[in-house]
Amino acid sequence: MKQALSRKNIWEHLPRPLKKISGHAVGLLPVSHILGKQFRNGMKFIDEAQWWSHEQFKAYQLQQVQQICTLAFEKSTFYRAHFSATGLHPKKIKDLSDIEQLPTINRDTINNHLEHMLTVSPKGLNVDYITTGGTGGVPLRFYIGAERSQVEYPYLISGWQRTGYQLGMPMAVLRGRIVPPDQHGLPHEYDPLLRHHYYSNFQMTEENMGRYLEHIGNLGPCFLHIYPSSASNLTRYMLRHKIKAVQNIKGILAESENVYPEQRRLVEEVFGCRYFSSYGHTEKLVAAAECEKSNNYHVWPTYGYFELLSPDGRAITTPGERGEIVGTGFINKIVPFIRYRTGDYATYIGDSCQECGRAMPIIADIQGHNIQEHLIAEDGSLITWSAINVHDDTFDHIRQFQFYQETPGKAILKIVPTTELRKRDIALMQSNLSKKFAGNLWLDIKLVDKIALSQRGKTIFVDQHIPQEKY
Repeated sequence: MKQALSRKNIWEHLPRPLKKISGHAVGLLPVSHILGKQFRNGMKFIDEAQWWSHEQFKAYQLQQVQQICTLAFEKSTFYRAHFSATGLHPKKIKDLSDIEQLPTINRDTINNHLEHMLTVSPKGLNVDYITTGGTGGVPLRFYIGAERSQVEYPYLISGWQRTGYQLGMPMAVLRGRIVPPDQHGLPHEYDPLLRHHYYSNFQMTEENMGRYLEHIGNLGPCFLHIYPSSASNLTRYMLRHKIKAVQNIKGILAESENVYPEQRRLVEEVFGCRYFSSYGHTEKLVAAAECEKSNNYHVWPTYGYFELLSPDGRAITTPGERGEIVGTGFINKIVPFIRYRTGDYATYIGDSCQECGRAMPIIADIQGHNIQEHLIAEDGSLITWSAINVHDDTFDHIRQFQFYQETPGKAILKIVPTTELRKRDIALMQSNLSKKFAGNLWLDIKLVDKIALSQRGKTIFVDQHIPQEKY
């Protein structure tokens, strides 16, 4: 994979001994100075902009949309043809609604036309090549500027600040990073620049989870940055072993996977702190963070242009209605994403928050692609993952589970058992789930030693192999 010579990339690939030596010296500086002037300017801009009026946001967005569309039209052969086919020239964009004249694009568009969507040579020193985990097993490939993290990170920090986090506080991170064992055999690595403690999400054994919690308990006041599924796994481990939550964790920052209400409820109950979620994606098109006063998401208008569309392409403006998130990104100038269908869905709440006063689009219940979190019943209907309560006693004596499906109406439930699992527990599991499926899905339970995570360390709850275009 091609990576630019950015400060972030260089630091990430330094050998651990060099990181330790140089990090302790540089780490004496404030984190905001380590991250650079662009980061500090970004934080200042966001702190002010988040309180703008609707009119200020619209004016800024129109300017950014005009700029990215002009760049795409002038520098990309794909977009020149794309605009010309609709008769829309970027100079004709006088209102944000004008962009709706352009057809939406999706991951197939990017994968099939990538080389013609570039605005610069992909061989440039400031260009990174990116691949993402794919919906239905199809990865997305594109290029993006190496400076993206300095632009995006202030948005992440600003959202986290709503929970009480402050830049420079210790962070315990359990996400997709590959972490080799330290001198004590613990899969742990410390970044002295950001004050981040990384633990291996790929090695969440019973022993390691206990050691992770013990190590985190000695960090002082800190936050836990984690995948929702990993937070659930830790919580279930604590319940199994009757372990009380470490008191120094001040908040759970859960991102990059669907957030299920029952998971949130249980994690908050066991850890005794706020479970806070942010939304974003590798393509850098739409970013959102929960409100400090509710679990609704505030979409950042200065990050990208956000749309919520019905299946027939209609803009959703009615509270309570659900649609697909479509984004036009302001960050990626290498391969512009203009009206890109993310495959993610959300419920529209309103255009401003009555609780905190921010004049931002408000959405809730963000879910990943429609098929990947569903089982397909025999009659072709979709059984939503959220309809399967994973926190009742059905799963009390298992460590991990995953549904596998390649035929409508049939699925395999793979489970990694604890030593306490008995045949009667399996029978109870079969009975409880069969009631939920109401005869529409036959389930076979299979005991396995382990369940593989995705390449990014995420839990795949439904390993779905039925072609998504059929549903």
